[in-house]
Amino acid sequence: MSSKENTKPVDVDFAEEAVPQSQRRSFLTMFMIMLGFTFFSASMWTGQSMAEGLDFGGFMGALILGGVILSVYTGLLAYVSSKTGLSMDLLARKAFGKKGSYLSSAMISFTQIGWFGVGVAMFAIPVAQQLLGGNVVWQYVLVAIAGILMTSSAYFGIKSLTIVSYVAVPLVAVLGTVAMILAVQRGDGTFIENFAKSSGGLTVIGGAGLVMGSFVSGGTATPNFARFAKNTRDGVLTTVIAFLIGNSLMFFFGAVSYIYVGGNDIFEVMLNLGLFYAAVIVLGLNIWTTNDNALYSAGLGLANIFHQKKKPMVLLSGVIGTVTAIWLYWNFVSWLNILNCTLPPVGIILVLGYFLNRKDYDKVGGEKEVDWFAVIGVIAGAAVANLLHWGVASINGMAVAAVIYLIGQKVQKH
Repeated sequence: MSSKENTKPVDVDFAEEAVPQSQRRSFLTMFMIMLGFTFFSASMWTGQSMAEGLDFGGFMGALILGGVILSVYTGLLAYVSSKTGLSMDLLARKAFGKKGSYLSSAMISFTQIGWFGVGVAMFAIPVAQQLLGGNVVWQYVLVAIAGILMTSSAYFGIKSLTIVSYVAVPLVAVLGTVAMILAVQRGDGTFIENFAKSSGGLTVIGGAGLVMGSFVSGGTATPNFARFAKNTRDGVLTTVIAFLIGNSLMFFFGAVSYIYVGGNDIFEVMLNLGLFYAAVIVLGLNIWTTNDNALYSAGLGLANIFHQKKKPMVLLSGVIGTVTAIWLYWNFVSWLNILNCTLPPVGIILVLGYFLNRKDYDKVGGEKEVDWFAVIGVIAGAAVANLLHWGVASINGMAVAAVIYLIGQKVQKH
């Protein structure tokens, strides 16, 4: 081997290859990364909707049902990625083909850049309102500062994600939980009684659909992180537990906020309790963990499409998300929720592709150009998920995509 090959820099994020066993990470590190991933502030909005439409029993039923389904979905993706060491985009090359994978990469990049921008604005707008009277100029200044900081940490990849998660997860969990308990103690009536006052016409199935929809698009990017687990047991356990605990905590924060202060964010609860600085810390770190993961996934997706290094694509994603943050916050959330339904069909095809063709996953390379059944499955699944108003949208989309892909597998092997 030449000296040039010996000094070749190692890609610590393994955008073009499987993560080697020597670079896998401990159970605790993976748990922190995955828990930080699920600390998603927009899930609090879902918690508000659930508290508004369900009594406490219905809320818990929807939380458990939706959480279990979401955990099974992400757990399967974690199994495949921790077994193979492959990112979502490398798995997509196997299932969709080299050029077919551009579809899934574009979808994940688009949605994650969108949610990154929304997250930046979710921090900047309320903080500017409290500190500076809602001055629009200062909103943009805070957007720029937050966007630069979050993009900078995402630029350095899995190492930075680990550091941010170790700092943010304990602080958000402890401070947020304390604030929630204080709010309940200071409120009139019991938690269950207050839930009953606000319950409306939402069903448990409908609530479970909200739970699924709240983070199923981000959950589809699970392979980008779970591939660093030392083994499949660690990959699956950290993912399933994190999705059950992390998402549930966010829903509770949103529900308590709605019931006790009429808002949809633990930030408002903490302000009501006179905990301004703690509120800024919780809001900022909560958004930071998810936004770093979002940019990381967007960078990998764009790198796959444009055949570039991941780091420049992370920077590009961060710039786009930051520049458009305020506009995304006020105009694009409903569209992002529609796009959430388009990604579960991708995830189920990634899982099926592995279990039906395991021998093809031993190495990167050798993929066909396009698997048209996979592509058609995603398009048809996304259409059904968005247009069929029955059951749980993401499950409907996955079912359609799975059937089409399985038919394709049968046809192609004969």
